[in-house]
Amino acid sequence: MTSPDRTRDRLDRARDRTRDRLTRVLDRPRRVVADWVVRSPGTHVWLLVLAVTSGVIAVVSPGVRAFLLHHNSTNLVQLREHPLRVLVVSALWIETPSGFLVYFVFFELVHATAERWLGTWRWLTVVAVAHVGATLVSQQAVRLGIRYERLPRSMAHTVDIGVSYGLAGVAGVLTYLVPRPWRWGYAAGVLAFFGWSVVTGRTFTDLGHFTALLLGFACYALTPAAGRGRGGRKPPSGRTGRALVTPDGSGSAGTTP
Repeated sequence: MTSPDRTRDRLDRARDRTRDRLTRVLDRPRRVVADWVVRSPGTHVWLLVLAVTSGVIAVVSPGVRAFLLHHNSTNLVQLREHPLRVLVVSALWIETPSGFLVYFVFFELVHATAERWLGTWRWLTVVAVAHVGATLVSQQAVRLGIRYERLPRSMAHTVDIGVSYGLAGVAGVLTYLVPRPWRWGYAAGVLAFFGWSVVTGRTFTDLGHFTALLLGFACYALTPAAGRGRGGRKPPSGRTGRALVTPDGSGSAGTTP
């Protein structure tokens, strides 16, 4: 092999090594992202639906936009006429499409973290409990406000739509993921944040967020820690659950030392 050939061969090997290193460097983040999405499928399907509905809201005329938002809102009129439909579809729209990127960040930080920790079905249960419970409580407050003339009757047709109640509820249940003693600081922080909004804002939405947070706190039974607590009892020290066997071969229920 001539000198130019040897030089070319060394350059080819160096190029191959560089390409292999670059492939390994790029492959790791790709695997991390793929694992994150695969282990939180509900969060990302929900985000995909929100991206579609936000795009629709962004391109339609103002009249169509108003119709879609009111038609899919959990206001008093829609809850009376189509309760199941609006309780579901109201969580698939956001009122301001420009806020989608903000919700994307919160979904990744809050929902995806909770779904990976709880599992899809338990996470979805927390979301449903918070969304439905907070909606019913806040709209009951609207109904009473109208009845006692604290609110205008037009509030029965108000736009009540979005994903924030579910976010607040999941933020509440995530308290049990935070290790002690930081858990209590986290709980105090979210309570102060949503509680202050109720005191200063005093809107039905603020009440809904605070209610959703409390419902999230109440979902402790759905957490892995609660499952370990129920299934982690051990028999008394020095005893097992085996049956006693007598010399004649018969057995009797009991414990052995």
